[in-house]
Amino acid sequence: MSDARLLGFVGVGRMGGPMASRLIDAGHRLIVFDTSAAATDALAARGAQVAASAAEVASAAPIVFLSLPTPNVVETVALSPGGLLSGTAVRIVVDVSTTGPGVASKVARGLAERDVTYVDSPVSGGIAGATKGTLAVMIACPKDTYDEVQPLLQNFGKTFYTGEKAGLAQTAKLANNLLAAAALVVSSEAVVMGVKAGLDPKVLIDIINAGSGRNSATQDKFPRSVLPRTFDFGFATGLSYKDVRLCVDEAEALGVPMVVGAAVRQMLAVTQAKFGANSDFTCIAKVVEEWAGVEIRG
Repeated sequence: MSDARLLGFVGVGRMGGPMASRLIDAGHRLIVFDTSAAATDALAARGAQVAASAAEVASAAPIVFLSLPTPNVVETVALSPGGLLSGTAVRIVVDVSTTGPGVASKVARGLAERDVTYVDSPVSGGIAGATKGTLAVMIACPKDTYDEVQPLLQNFGKTFYTGEKAGLAQTAKLANNLLAAAALVVSSEAVVMGVKAGLDPKVLIDIINAGSGRNSATQDKFPRSVLPRTFDFGFATGLSYKDVRLCVDEAEALGVPMVVGAAVRQMLAVTQAKFGANSDFTCIAKVVEEWAGVEIRG
């Protein structure tokens, strides 16, 4: 393609890997880094150059994407010695991680001191969306930078410009993920109630989806991962807990009460304590099942 360019990508795991692959599909050349060699092997097989560090990526590519698991890791990779700021070529960092507004603002300020522009661009839609290019891509950055990076980001899905202030896109992402987790929690309670009363859970899910109670959990997560009891939707309990905790913390900082949000956070904390941070967040349903003494079986 005529506008093909060399792009950097740091963090090519479960979400970053499919997104990096889509950039290759679009004709771009990639230089990538991940602490897991297994994560880079598939991209190397497709022609990507594998770097030995984030700094090496940032010394080769003017635009570097980040897809990292926690706010602390993003801050370290972006701002610590040996990280992106040690690079000699980078001028734009596009962060598709979920960090929360506070870390996004801090990273943006730190990068700006070295004349590097930060693009706050979390995504929603899971591994399936990253693979298919159907993610919701939220973007906050200066308008001229948006005009430059939007053609790249649209390879991942539908883009939404939230404004120039770093952190605005993070706020939108946290609001979305709170609602996704809340739908899963309350749907688990409702379906477990129905099962204990004697309803077939599949019939109940069909009723909900044909009525006013339908939501992302009943339409997608229950049919795919709860009714068949695979609990493998593809989003870790620890990550969901992190996102909801960040959301509630941000709401409290803004003076917005989150009574229900706090309850959702607690349910994720319980699920994480029981099944581990790496469990699938659909295991929330297992917690409710155990408390009720029944199992949801399709």
